[in-house]
Amino acid sequence: MKRKGLYRITLWSLILIGMNGCRKAMEVEAPQYDRQLPPGQYALRKITDPAMIPDISLACYDTVDLRKGIDHSLSYLSKPSSRQFFPMGDITHEQAVASLQAMGDLLDQGLRGKNLQSMILSKFDFYQSVGCDNKGTVLFTGYYTPIFDGSLTPDARFKYPLYKQPDDLVKGPNGEILGRKLAGGAIMPYPSRREIDQTGMLKGQEAAWMADPFEVYIAHVQGSARLRLPDGKQATMGYAANNGHEYNSVAQEMIRDRLVPASGMSLKTMIDYFKTHPDKIDTYVYRNPRYVFFRVDQGDPRGSLNEPVIPMRTIATDKSIYPRACLGFLKTVLPRPAGYRIVKAPYTGFVLDQDTGGAIRAPGRCDVYMGVGDQAGEMAGQVYEEGQLYYLFLKSAAAPTPMPPAVR
Repeated sequence: MKRKGLYRITLWSLILIGMNGCRKAMEVEAPQYDRQLPPGQYALRKITDPAMIPDISLACYDTVDLRKGIDHSLSYLSKPSSRQFFPMGDITHEQAVASLQAMGDLLDQGLRGKNLQSMILSKFDFYQSVGCDNKGTVLFTGYYTPIFDGSLTPDARFKYPLYKQPDDLVKGPNGEILGRKLAGGAIMPYPSRREIDQTGMLKGQEAAWMADPFEVYIAHVQGSARLRLPDGKQATMGYAANNGHEYNSVAQEMIRDRLVPASGMSLKTMIDYFKTHPDKIDTYVYRNPRYVFFRVDQGDPRGSLNEPVIPMRTIATDKSIYPRACLGFLKTVLPRPAGYRIVKAPYTGFVLDQDTGGAIRAPGRCDVYMGVGDQAGEMAGQVYEEGQLYYLFLKSAAAPTPMPPAVR
């Protein structure tokens, strides 16, 4: 997936990156969802006016998998390495842990609906994302884990590789890609997608093989995939690293070349086009120099915290300005299954910030994980909606008193 872990770029990012909003009306300037914050600023602002606190009433009736997501975040925060990313503004590591524990305790008490709502409002402070416009506007997009045919050994059908993280790839202390280490110790930029593929420089470092070269590219964009193996079993291909190059949208390149109109662009449109024009695949995928490396994971797909991701509970944000693993709340419009159809409707829900996206590099962007498989992909492809993003932290008066040191 998305990550310095599950490092995905969303379907709509794949389609619309570089397009700063599509709701331009008359002479109104289009929203700049990718607007960066000044250096040293963080994305959250504490709400001091109670009238600005969002309505959480409906979300308090829908707590499916929320406790599981909290446990995943607490698992991450229990690792000593997590402390290096705090404090973030006035949010400390201890406060992040205490807030998740407090929410977990409320769920363990069986609280739901109005009772849960009342306790949350009394115990927690709300922080809101400043968004892309300093008014809280956040663009929500969706991502998912595709399922493709694949193999852990090559043959005449499965001949397109997913590579492991190469030994000469150098990362910094926070997982950032520094480049390629040469024999003499010098570090240079890692080769691009074109060079990696065309030189065969990583031969012998394959993690798995796939049957379709554009499906390989989709796995790179999503940052993970499930492979149906020839024996009927499945293998999860998780994100390990990338080559450090900036992402460039193939979909946007196709629109620019007038192969597909912007209004008709979707992941399905791209798949259909390359099915009928396989000779064009290299031409376009090589315009995106970013390359993703994989590893074979056990169990469910994992996010950038190396914890399992949960549909509709895990979000991906810019981890340089948002606090990792923390409890959030979103308000937007999302698609949901309704019988044989997928319908979009207003949505509010509690989430955990457990992932990172390659195109998620600003306070005005947030990715929602939609799940595994074709239906999840269809839903993810429909998420391109404005909304608001909040985080919940235990009020200082409600924080547990630290244990005094033992007397010896």
